[in-house]
Amino acid sequence: MQEGVQACLATLAAEGEETRLVGGCVRDALLGVIASDIDLTTTLRPEAVMARARTAGLKAVPTGIEHGTVTLVVAGRPHEVTTLREDVETDGRHAVVRFGRDFFRDAERRDFTINALSLDAEGRLHDTTGGVADLAAGRVRFIGDAATRIREDALRLLRFFRFHARYGRGAPDAEGLAAAIAARDSLDRLSRERVRAEVLKLLVAPRAVDAVASLSETGLLLRILGGVGELGRLARCAAAEPPLDATARFAALAVRTGEDAERLQADLRLSRNEQARLSGYAAALAVLHDRPEIEGGDVPALVATYGAEPLREVLIALTGEPRPRVTPEASTALDRAAASGTRPVLPVTGADLVARGVPPGRAVGAGLRAARNLWLASGCPEDAAARERLIARALEAAGP
Repeated sequence: MQEGVQACLATLAAEGEETRLVGGCVRDALLGVIASDIDLTTTLRPEAVMARARTAGLKAVPTGIEHGTVTLVVAGRPHEVTTLREDVETDGRHAVVRFGRDFFRDAERRDFTINALSLDAEGRLHDTTGGVADLAAGRVRFIGDAATRIREDALRLLRFFRFHARYGRGAPDAEGLAAAIAARDSLDRLSRERVRAEVLKLLVAPRAVDAVASLSETGLLLRILGGVGELGRLARCAAAEPPLDATARFAALAVRTGEDAERLQADLRLSRNEQARLSGYAAALAVLHDRPEIEGGDVPALVATYGAEPLREVLIALTGEPRPRVTPEASTALDRAAASGTRPVLPVTGADLVARGVPPGRAVGAGLRAARNLWLASGCPEDAAARERLIARALEAAGP
């Protein structure tokens, strides 16, 4: 076990009490994957966890103490410790729980069998729901009755597809799939932020395309996106090297126009950066999809206007579609621009025009627009002679 885990287990060791590693970190360890999150569950009450941590000199943060969760920080790494719980009442969004001491009942309240595994301080694996067999078979299966699990927390509907995309093989579990379809109306009760987070996590999973195809076939994708997904474009982006991130994949799947980007921002509470990425993708898509061909000489103006990365993402998504055809020279130029991380900048400023006698205000704006149009049409030159030509064009447009 990792040093931090051992320190937590030693700190929480007490007569008549037990603490185990639980959930994803155990599952991932069985797959030979280093877990990013360390979760422990204990019979100790949260106030006892806090007290024992202080005595041991560990930093303890009451991150969710009302729900029994305390985060212990060891060597800068968080370890989440939660007191065993039992559900008292659930409404699909929130659960009323009470603290317990039964590891079996705690496992039974979790979502999937592969997430209910636990490992005790002696290294013994505990599996009361068949999670080990399901993990080996690539089967994501709800614990107990699938419909009941989803009624307890509607987010499990989306988690079912996300976990299948990450750990599943073959078709989704039939009972889980039927329960998800039957519970489709519960998606409307979820916060948009939770839906957005699950969708973005799903899109970077190894079998994201298959999982999204299942969502589409069942009508659930239409419910989530408010539109039909572009599965082919998603597949191309998922196969790209180097890999495209979740936002780029989401744009390929869900965005066809600028209106889509605006609607999705409102529907899924996208961050400002995500909204900007989707809008940039939409703008680049609009211009590229209407061009029969892109040549090397077109690239500087396109990069200056839309940025290299949005162009690259759109062209990956459009690969194999009738338009546009990208020449080898254009592809090389775009790769070079993306690698540099920069974009051409108009070598004329408003200050240049004011220094030449143009009064501040609308005349400067008109001059800069004229200079920029000429600059883009000329391939974005930045040399001194080109700068003088651009200034001359700006002065002409600014008027007397």
